[in-house]
Amino acid sequence: MRILLVGAGGVGSAAVAIAARRSFFETMVVADHDPDRAARAVAGHGDRFVAAQVDAASADAVAALCREHRITHVLNAVDPRFVMPIFDAALAAGADYLDMAMSLSRPHPSRPYAETGVKLGDEQFAAADRWEAAGRLALCGIGIEPGLSDVFARYAADELFDEIDEIGVRDGANLTVDGYDFAPSFSIWTTIEECLNPPVIWEADRGWFTTEPFSEPEVFHFPEGIGPVECVNVEHEEVLLIPRWVKAKRVTFKYGLGDEFIKVLKALHKVGLDTTVPVTVRGMQVSPRDVVAASLPDPATLGERMRGKTCAGTWVRGSASGRPREVYLYHVVDNEWSMREYGHQAVVWQTAVNPVVALELLATGAWSGTGVLGPEALPPRPFLDLLTGYGSPWGMEER
Repeated sequence: MRILLVGAGGVGSAAVAIAARRSFFETMVVADHDPDRAARAVAGHGDRFVAAQVDAASADAVAALCREHRITHVLNAVDPRFVMPIFDAALAAGADYLDMAMSLSRPHPSRPYAETGVKLGDEQFAAADRWEAAGRLALCGIGIEPGLSDVFARYAADELFDEIDEIGVRDGANLTVDGYDFAPSFSIWTTIEECLNPPVIWEADRGWFTTEPFSEPEVFHFPEGIGPVECVNVEHEEVLLIPRWVKAKRVTFKYGLGDEFIKVLKALHKVGLDTTVPVTVRGMQVSPRDVVAASLPDPATLGERMRGKTCAGTWVRGSASGRPREVYLYHVVDNEWSMREYGHQAVVWQTAVNPVVALELLATGAWSGTGVLGPEALPPRPFLDLLTGYGSPWGMEER
């Protein structure tokens, strides 16, 4: 297996550190628009890792890099605005493809908070026939959320429930960052995109529909000392992926953002700083959202200042053996542990470990397929067992 990892930011660099401890691949080329950042990501990890420069917005450039290094698998670790050129490049170069966020959505032009427009992943699923005809696999949404959360959904359907009423992905944390009033622990570009777009809900008798951002607040109790966190509806890939392969009456995604975070996002939206449409400033064209991202600290650099734990998981209610059942399948990472063991903060490490696990399953043949698939299309047990083998066990609570 010869891997091209596109993106040497927080998640990409963490993926390098995780993969360096595994032997399933021959070479990993780590490419970034900033060659110095790519070089820093591979430094000290041995001669299986090669740094390169690439423009992720150019399918031709990514495909050429694939051909130069005889790449078999492309792992996309950049913002979702670059999904389609990298996705197309992998197919053109005859490589399999993995990402952690899917192609972007566009709200319904007249009823954005009632009906879907272009949904997350629609552009990728539209190409499924071409991927299948080529005998290639595009495994989409294989980070933590989407990713492990989808694996949990399939596991619940296969092994825990006879009938599922609701699958609800719930994400919460008690992380703090010393010295900052506002310092997101993940890409602010992606966070703005998913939090300010209309959230999508799936119901078996309605299909996909939308609602208002930050709607339906609920207090969810997270395990391992995190405790109660208010969670709200947010647009996320699981709601678009899970119903394609797992039978459930309702699928939702709610994120524990906190009042302050929501107020900041609303303020950015109110003054137009969330938009990606360029504006002219002193004769130069700049994207307001890019300016916001550049003004905040790089999440990859926050690890030494972060305290606490992050939890991603899937809450499922339904019935088993004729009785009601409710469980929460979850994965918790303590920032102190991830910094001590890998030198990467908890949120990016938790995201990065899952595509590395998936790549190893593809290398061994435990996972295989063609076309455009989500994680829930593949058997969950090999993934959950190997994740535990990476020293990062998952848990389950009966509720």
